[in-house]
Amino acid sequence: MQRQGFVGGDTVLRVRVAGGALLVAHLAFVAWFTLRPLDVPWVVPANLHPFAGIRADLALGGREAALRIGEGLALLAPLGFLLPMVHGRLWASPVGSLIRTCVAGALISLGIELFQTGVPGQVVDIDSLFLNTAGVALAHLVVVPAVRHSLRRRTERRRRTTVRQEEPAQGRTPTIPRVGIAP
Repeated sequence: MQRQGFVGGDTVLRVRVAGGALLVAHLAFVAWFTLRPLDVPWVVPANLHPFAGIRADLALGGREAALRIGEGLALLAPLGFLLPMVHGRLWASPVGSLIRTCVAGALISLGIELFQTGVPGQVVDIDSLFLNTAGVALAHLVVVPAVRHSLRRRTERRRRTTVRQEEPAQGRTPTIPRVGIAP
């Protein structure tokens, strides 16, 4: 059995194109949402102390804490499955894929935080970097292994039916040696 690195020809193109379009749309939304100037009467100072913002959110109570922490987790969570979708690998190491996706999500989140330093009304928060990366990791762990498993099964089924159709129905056709005709 030969493992293909990518999903079968037509499918890989569709998956990559759809993933690329969705990734661009999501990143455009994230850029608009996080980098637009806000007109606020005051600005809180930047949070550079790890988990201080999460502790403050938890002190607000269950519902408000869940809402704020959920927003942090959900902002970049689609990257957890869109980045592997753009990559298009069907036979990839689960741990390697998770690490690559989390690192890319963390770098994108870090870039957003760095760009926010120049946007009026937006404040840098180290906890959002942690929450965004955790959201990417959770989305990857929930979606990617299941989707890859189902695509591998579908590809194997398709490969098996294709191999069966290519086999001759009754074996090799017998050949008769030809005898040359005298002049």
